[in-house]
Amino acid sequence: MLETLKKEVLAANLKLQEHQLVTFTWGNVSGIDREKERIVIKPSGVEYSDLTADDLVVLNLEGEVVEGSLKPSSDTPTHVYLYKAFPNIGGIVHTHSQWATSWAQSGRDIPPLGTTHADYFDSAIPCTREMYDEEIIHDYELNTGKVIAETFQQHNYEQVPGVLVNNHGPFCWGTDALNAIHNAVVLETVAEMAYHSIMLNKDVNPINTVLHEKHFYRKHGANAYYGQS
Repeated sequence: MLETLKKEVLAANLKLQEHQLVTFTWGNVSGIDREKERIVIKPSGVEYSDLTADDLVVLNLEGEVVEGSLKPSSDTPTHVYLYKAFPNIGGIVHTHSQWATSWAQSGRDIPPLGTTHADYFDSAIPCTREMYDEEIIHDYELNTGKVIAETFQQHNYEQVPGVLVNNHGPFCWGTDALNAIHNAVVLETVAEMAYHSIMLNKDVNPINTVLHEKHFYRKHGANAYYGQS
């Protein structure tokens, strides 16, 4: 079942190590087939060096296992909730990458300080509010998804394809699993750049709005002209 999607999700999971976004097994990638209403996700706690397409777990949109002998990622309820909340995404990545997680642990949005950020994110990369005790004690992973969706009541999830979960780490998404990985790499890069920029100049201001919009919309939207047609 879903052999092409499994290969894509496997490749995306392996890129977590290639791009140094994970330590040990601290991360996961999923992808969705919207037509079949099936999600493919990494199994919980399996080393990337051991991971095969046959190890991946297939779920329905209720998060129930329909294929696979291993337990799905512990973050599965978050992925499932986001696929329902964000209907145009095709892949999700969660990591504990060092620079993005540092911002998440500080409880701070990543401000848009330059054109690298502006090329991919049409605003600051938001950090969620802290979760309430009740949200943590009961249905923690599901409530993580809800808090992310709540944060995006103020943002466009297609124009800002990532978030920092307060005290936790980044989630990114994209048109498919590999695009989500691409966005996760960019988020980690701009998180590091923003940190160094603030260390060099604590009074640094966000990028000029006109320059920000120029860079974002030359890559995105109906009038984009970056790259080959």
